[in-house]
Amino acid sequence: MNPLKNNLLLLLCLMLCSYAGASLAERGDRDKPMQMEADKVTVDDINQTSTFEGNVQMHQGTMLIEASKIVLTQDKSGNSQVNASGQPAHFRQKRDGVNEYAEGFGERIEYDSKIEIANIYGQARVKRNGDDVRGEHIIYNTKSGVFQVFGGDEKAPGTNTTPPGRVTIVIQPKESASSVAPNTKSPPNKQPAAHTAP
Repeated sequence: MNPLKNNLLLLLCLMLCSYAGASLAERGDRDKPMQMEADKVTVDDINQTSTFEGNVQMHQGTMLIEASKIVLTQDKSGNSQVNASGQPAHFRQKRDGVNEYAEGFGERIEYDSKIEIANIYGQARVKRNGDDVRGEHIIYNTKSGVFQVFGGDEKAPGTNTTPPGRVTIVIQPKESASSVAPNTKSPPNKQPAAHTAP
């Protein structure tokens, strides 16, 4: 690997860590009941699988998943695996301790409630408070707030193909403490002295 590529990867990792550290999901969502809405439902009790089709919405606490189709599988402990597909499928969840939401979009979203990880595939996108991350595959840990983004030059874990495209990240500048300090008055705006032509 050349030094320029190493430096770019290091910078990308630092930006992702600063972004992800503030993206923790609402802690109480896991303990809330799950509510599903759809145009059609097929329930398979033997395999503990339910297939929801047509304008599907899944709510659990502050988490919302919207898709054309969701296949939901539950184990004996009540943990769920959600496979959502759409054009695009969408999830939204409140960040813990603040009044902000993280949102994700993709052609397919797979969410495992036991390990609290969402895999987003196909034109994948995660955004929060103006920050925006895009790639072909995003692995988003809603518990820790850490995520990985894969573009066209790396293979995502568990795949044999290299997805097309590149990773794009937009990180908005954060307000400094002086710009949000209460009751601060700005100094008077002094106009420069006018110069007259000689």
